[in-house]
Amino acid sequence: MDEIRILAPATVSNVVCGFDCLGFALEKPCDEMTVRRIAEKTVRIINRDDFRLPTEPSQNVAGVALLAMLDAIGADFGFEVEITKRIKPGSGIGSSAASACGAVVAANRLIGDRFSKLELVGLAMEGEMLASGSRHADNLAPCVFGGFTLVRSTEPLDVVPIDFPPLFAAVIHPQIEIKTSEARAMLPRQVPLKEAVRNWSNLGSLVAALAQGDYDLISRSMEDTIVEPVRKLMIPKFDEIKQRSIAAGALGGGISGSGPAIFMLSETQATANNVENAMRSVYSQTGISFNTYISRIRPTGVNIL
Repeated sequence: MDEIRILAPATVSNVVCGFDCLGFALEKPCDEMTVRRIAEKTVRIINRDDFRLPTEPSQNVAGVALLAMLDAIGADFGFEVEITKRIKPGSGIGSSAASACGAVVAANRLIGDRFSKLELVGLAMEGEMLASGSRHADNLAPCVFGGFTLVRSTEPLDVVPIDFPPLFAAVIHPQIEIKTSEARAMLPRQVPLKEAVRNWSNLGSLVAALAQGDYDLISRSMEDTIVEPVRKLMIPKFDEIKQRSIAAGALGGGISGSGPAIFMLSETQATANNVENAMRSVYSQTGISFNTYISRIRPTGVNIL
């Protein structure tokens, strides 16, 4: 096999109280990628979209991740990657993670699956470092593993897949850009112990609620008093979106990644549809273009076609 096609899913990270550690995969949107093994020891990037992302491999998240893979195995060959991005860069739903993860999962199949899923996340972290200046994996892990994942540690890397009940996400993506590096720069450098304990407690109960399928506890646990109060200021109508969504039946939600996307979780697709309508009603009055998605939580990660 010299060529392989994949779909790399969008992901939601941070998940309210799970800053930099908790994430989940969405059914849609997905990036489309084709990876080929080539004789030359290099990485070639071909973009099939209009986002004008770098084609120099050292400046492209997929390229950096593939270069790390080639170095790890001492390869005397390389890869060519065609990328059609459906996940807009800077959207807050794991655009860079999809590119990096899709590239390494596809390339790994071409070389006989030499790397484990955990090792693939580690390779993709090189791309995330380029994109955001931080080696976080809360988008990467669900993109590779699927479902909900908890990144217990990045040094050494430790990913914990989490059981979860049927859940549906309504996501609104305002067509504004928030750079991850800028969103990280505005975070508080010190956190009062009382607030830290409150977030730890919410994260612990959220993980337990997911594993137990306790929807009421899921709803009570989705609270963040540290990151959301700062970052929501960059997203127009955030508070109104959240209030209207919960009134429409959502369990809860918050900022996806660094934003500007906002996600809300619901127990059923019918409720998620009502939440989407509430979101659209709010943003249709702003003059800001937006996209919305309804998606169940995707149980698998990158899909090899």
